[in-house]
Amino acid sequence: MVTIAVTPEQDAVVGEVFIAAPPARVFEALTDPKQVPRWWGHQNMYRITEWKADVRPGGKWSSIGVGVDGTSFRVDGEYLEVDPPRLLTHTWISSYSNNLETVVRWELEPTEVHGLHPSGPKKAGTGTLLKIRHHGFAGAPQAAKGHAEGWQRVLGWMQAFVEKGETVDTRPPVSPTPRG
Repeated sequence: MVTIAVTPEQDAVVGEVFIAAPPARVFEALTDPKQVPRWWGHQNMYRITEWKADVRPGGKWSSIGVGVDGTSFRVDGEYLEVDPPRLLTHTWISSYSNNLETVVRWELEPTEVHGLHPSGPKKAGTGTLLKIRHHGFAGAPQAAKGHAEGWQRVLGWMQAFVEKGETVDTRPPVSPTPRG
């Protein structure tokens, strides 16, 4: 289950999700230009169509995407910290947030997974507790709120891709939210 919150100061979005795969696999899904467009998005919302990354401190990354209405968007940044498969920190400058420069920090913690056996619990493998902190929203609380909603979706999409192979093209449709 994905948990996401905006900090009380409204300057950061924090979240986490457990993914039933080793940190190296999750790190690969986050940084491989062939994989990111496969999982980041939904046919009924928006999707990444191109991802470029020079995954090293000082290396640049960029993504191009399109909304369901055909509007294109772009997000660019620079890698600040790269420590595979434990840590990835980069700047985030999006065309849809008036080019506000923020910072995203991904922490990947190995977590033992246990299964029940007749003789008791046994280690079944290693999963990943993925933590994200996206900060730099001081003075832009609406941007923080919008990014919190986005990260809720994105972490769920990544989890479904890594655990089940679900892609933008195979993901089930989203039901409209009832208005009350």
